[in-house]
Amino acid sequence: MIHLESNFVQFKEELLPKEGNKALLTFPFLHIYWTECCDTEVYKATVKDDLTKWQNVLKAHSSVDWLIVVVENDAKKKNKTNILPRTSIVDKIRNDFCNKQSDRCVVLSDPLKDSSRTQESWNAFLTKLRTLLLMSFTKNLGKFEDDMRTLREKRTEPGWSFCEYFMVQEELAFVFEMLQQFEDALVQYDELDALFSQYVVNFGAGDGANWLTFFCQPVKSWNGLILRKPIDMEKRELIQRQEATLLDLRSYLFSRQCTLLLFLQRPWEVAQRALELLHSCVQELKLLEELVFSDQDYSPHGRAELGFVSVPPGALDCWVFLSCLEVLQRIEGCCDRAQIDSNIAHTVGLWSYATEKLKSLGYLCGLVSEKGPNSEDLNRTVDLLAGLGAERPETANTAQSPYKKLKEALSSVEAFEKHYLDLSHATMEMCTSIGRARSAKLVGKDLAEFYMRKKSPQKAEMYLQGALKNYLAEGWALPITHTRKQLAECQKHLGQIENYLQTSSLLASDRHLTEEERKYFCQEILSFASQQTVSPGHKIVLPMQSFAQLRDLHFTPSTAVVHVGGVLSVEITICSQMPVPVRVEQIAISVHFSIEKNSYRKTAEWLTKHKASNGVIHFPTEPSPFPAAQNSLPALELYEMFERSPSDNSLHTTGIICKNVHMLLRRQESSASLDVPSGVALEDGAHVLKCSSVTLEPGANTITFRTQAKEPGTYTLRQLSASVGPVWFVLPHIYPLVQYDVYSQEPQLHVEPLADSLLAGIPQKVKFTVTTGHYTVKNGDSLQLSNAEAMFILCHAENRAMIYSNTREKASDALLRVQSSDKVTSISLPAAPAYHMIEFELEVLSLPSAPASGGESSVLGVTEPHRKHKDTQKAGHCMATTDHKVSIDCPWSIYSTVIALTFSVPFRTRHSLLSAGTRKYVQVCVQNLSELDFQLSDSKLVDTGDGTDLQLIPLNTKSQQRISSKQSVFFVWELQWTQEPPPSLHCRFSVGFSPAAEERLSISLKPYTYEFQVENFFTLYNVKAEILPPSGAEHCKTGSLCSLEVSITRLSGLLEVDKDEALMESDEYFSTKLMYEVVDNSSNWAVCGKSSGVISMPVAAQATHRVHMEVMPLFAGYLPLPDVRLFKYLPHHSAHSSQLDADSWIENDSLSVDKHVDDQLDSSSVKSRGSVHSAASSEHKGLPMPRLQALPPGQVFNASTGMQILVLPSKDDHVLEVSVT
Repeated sequence: MIHLESNFVQFKEELLPKEGNKALLTFPFLHIYWTECCDTEVYKATVKDDLTKWQNVLKAHSSVDWLIVVVENDAKKKNKTNILPRTSIVDKIRNDFCNKQSDRCVVLSDPLKDSSRTQESWNAFLTKLRTLLLMSFTKNLGKFEDDMRTLREKRTEPGWSFCEYFMVQEELAFVFEMLQQFEDALVQYDELDALFSQYVVNFGAGDGANWLTFFCQPVKSWNGLILRKPIDMEKRELIQRQEATLLDLRSYLFSRQCTLLLFLQRPWEVAQRALELLHSCVQELKLLEELVFSDQDYSPHGRAELGFVSVPPGALDCWVFLSCLEVLQRIEGCCDRAQIDSNIAHTVGLWSYATEKLKSLGYLCGLVSEKGPNSEDLNRTVDLLAGLGAERPETANTAQSPYKKLKEALSSVEAFEKHYLDLSHATMEMCTSIGRARSAKLVGKDLAEFYMRKKSPQKAEMYLQGALKNYLAEGWALPITHTRKQLAECQKHLGQIENYLQTSSLLASDRHLTEEERKYFCQEILSFASQQTVSPGHKIVLPMQSFAQLRDLHFTPSTAVVHVGGVLSVEITICSQMPVPVRVEQIAISVHFSIEKNSYRKTAEWLTKHKASNGVIHFPTEPSPFPAAQNSLPALELYEMFERSPSDNSLHTTGIICKNVHMLLRRQESSASLDVPSGVALEDGAHVLKCSSVTLEPGANTITFRTQAKEPGTYTLRQLSASVGPVWFVLPHIYPLVQYDVYSQEPQLHVEPLADSLLAGIPQKVKFTVTTGHYTVKNGDSLQLSNAEAMFILCHAENRAMIYSNTREKASDALLRVQSSDKVTSISLPAAPAYHMIEFELEVLSLPSAPASGGESSVLGVTEPHRKHKDTQKAGHCMATTDHKVSIDCPWSIYSTVIALTFSVPFRTRHSLLSAGTRKYVQVCVQNLSELDFQLSDSKLVDTGDGTDLQLIPLNTKSQQRISSKQSVFFVWELQWTQEPPPSLHCRFSVGFSPAAEERLSISLKPYTYEFQVENFFTLYNVKAEILPPSGAEHCKTGSLCSLEVSITRLSGLLEVDKDEALMESDEYFSTKLMYEVVDNSSNWAVCGKSSGVISMPVAAQATHRVHMEVMPLFAGYLPLPDVRLFKYLPHHSAHSSQLDADSWIENDSLSVDKHVDDQLDSSSVKSRGSVHSAASSEHKGLPMPRLQALPPGQVFNASTGMQILVLPSKDDHVLEVSVT
């Protein structure tokens, strides 16, 4: 809402605006002509001429905003009888002056009467007045703004004056203020402020403006800001006359901004702007202080003048101090105490700035020195007070006005101390209350400096320690250095020797100081160390991190393992932080000795596995003396953030958020100051490594310690110390953990194969390692090995033994003497000192043999008691293994050492019986399971039984054959006999073998043997099956019934194997009961009718039994014939034969026999009609059942195996299915 105030004044021509007029507040926006003429004659005689002159004057001054008001009075009408109606005068005026603007003439009827007609006329008049006034104001205000912009655009032209432009734009600000548009008014002053600031910056950069000369005048008054007047007319007039200084302009500008901000109820912005103003004014004056320039054309006196800014010392401090207090008091005057307390964050900057400027004034006027101000200081104080001038009337009655406070503070030393301490403590309390710990510590440092100047170091130390702790926690390097210098001076005055030496060592290693300063503090330490002021034996212990840093450590030997009596060297690299070489009397490493339970059993090999391979240990670089707290903070977790509109999912906001801000901005916990001695203790132990008289040069230095191991155990390096006179620099804990071990080892013997696995039958190398430990091997010492019957130790003349030190360095070698007898093998050891190793290799040979085959046979010979098969041949490709145990007697022990060597048989062997009618063949398969290739030779198969008429005829063509890794070789023999064959055959297979990679071995190898037994290998029955197509057809067809004829023929008479419970005797011949079964596991045929049955077979040569049945082919193609199986049919009282479970079979005409369950599952879809599986029936369970006994494979020969028959598809099949086998 716009509030417009207007004043009515009498028309005068001199009040009309002239050309170039820039006053907007006194501008005549609307001209009104009043008349109450009712007579035509009078109108023509006087009023018309007067109106004409009035309008001509307005036109001459380009004023088009006017209004004619005709006042009608009824009393005058009654006195004038011959006057025209009232409309005639109004019409004449409108015709004469308002031809195109008839609304510019209004009638006001009887204005003093209280009637509805009068009220209507008044309303019409006021509406017209408001409309015309606002139209005129808007038009003229816009024209004024255009003129102002035009004037501002001419600022680069010569002769342009900032003061003139200032007055023009301030006129606009006054108008906005009159309209109560305080925000718009503030914008005008902000634009003036920014424009002036930019010109000052450009001026400092060399781009000067001539009008700036008027502000470059010596500063003669520094009475601060004036904020208690709405308008400081005194300074405004100085600006208008172009006689104002920079401080005058800035003071006036801010006073106007302050007034408007208070109107807008934004007092805290006043404080913020005030702080910015004070800092910028100080910088602008410093910028203009020494710049000199001339301006002849635009000098107000028409002559060349030199303008420069001259500011007396302390004047700016006075101006800033007064201004800060003035702003604070102005804010306190418009806010209550609760608001002030809750907005301390906005005003604390002014309190701090005022404290800083008061401190500067105290130093300048000699109020802080120990002796007080001198005459020169007093004269300076008088000059500064004179520049303040007289106190302003608006603050004369205020007891605590800024003027009175400053005058009182500069009056005496005691008054200054009181005011300065009050301000400092108040500022620190406010900073602490709002969490600005750094600012509080900074004010505390100023207080410490004040106390140091007042010779009160005990008061200063507390503030310096607090500031230093804060800087150390946050990692501010330069403030740390500066505060430590102040703290060192304070500690020196207080006589705190230990603290002073520690601070000096930190400063001597500080890279932020100059070389001279570092050398000074280093010399302070050396000077104290050279003095004998301390009591004898008294040590001052300081942390080492500022004096020197441990970089790395190197052990020799590198494993950091040494035996008792051995020599160990420790080489450390230490980096001196001092700027000059320092003579160190002694550098020592404190060592902690510990012996664990059973630690004496640890060998050098065990200890070496737990050590660094190169023996070098690097230590982390110390961040001291500046702990970078920023490094310990977690990393920023920044994530993109998108916000979308819920209606159309369009992106309307994006940004970055930090998810761990609570970790980054949390306040640091208070902790003990790092500069306070932390109670570092110097260890005094029995085990110490020392190095005396060492000069540490700046930078890296190498120091070597040597020690001889005496007692076995673990030695931990705990503490590093360096002494310079009575001053000891100590590294309390060496981290990471550094240890070396001293061991006393018992002699040991270790035997291990050189290959992954030892193979039986060929020479294999075994490595013997003798660890002497504390035992010294003498000439004549030997190892006594007991011989195993199935394992031999091979002796070679070229065997040599190698002797190594405990660090695996070769010491010597010697010829190894091996003597073997029937029971003992003696190995003579070469002489070797203690804590050495003797290594040599020997070849061993284990006899090859295969494990027993299925429990039916055993290997030839009797196995030794200490040798046994760990694993027989399993399913898969795992080699069978054999253990050989050997007992060894060592010269250093009265007890024997038993070792076990495991040998793997490289071959796996299996046999099978093959039949071709009555002819029999034995096949032996040898599979190589090892990774080596072998050469096989001299394969033999012999009958170990007592049969003399049996011959084994080999069918193998090659005498030698190569068998590769993971491959197999087959050997075949034909069995021939002249008399009745024996019921069982006992065979032994043997084959010679040797590694294919070796050309010739020095010894002859034993052949590989395999024994097995074959029973019931003679053919008793010949089974033949034949399928015939239907009568009249040439071939079988799918879906049609075909005839299956099975012929079972007995090939021999009564033999010994036939004499069992199934044999039945009659008057004429012997017979036995057999059960046949027709099974088609491939589901190619459907058996129609009975698929099994029991027959009585005569035991006579060429006795034949035929069975006929019908089958139906299910697929087309060459189909294999169904299988025919034979079983012995035993009576139910048979109990000792090897047979199937009685519960699985039923003796009836429709019996179905399925020997293999898997075959039954495969052919379950095609079952014989009428076949019944006995396992599915439960009605006969518990009854005596006949039993079945499978005939051995060698007794039955199936002549139809492998035969196929052609089956054609039927003609009406739409889908052709062909079986391919």
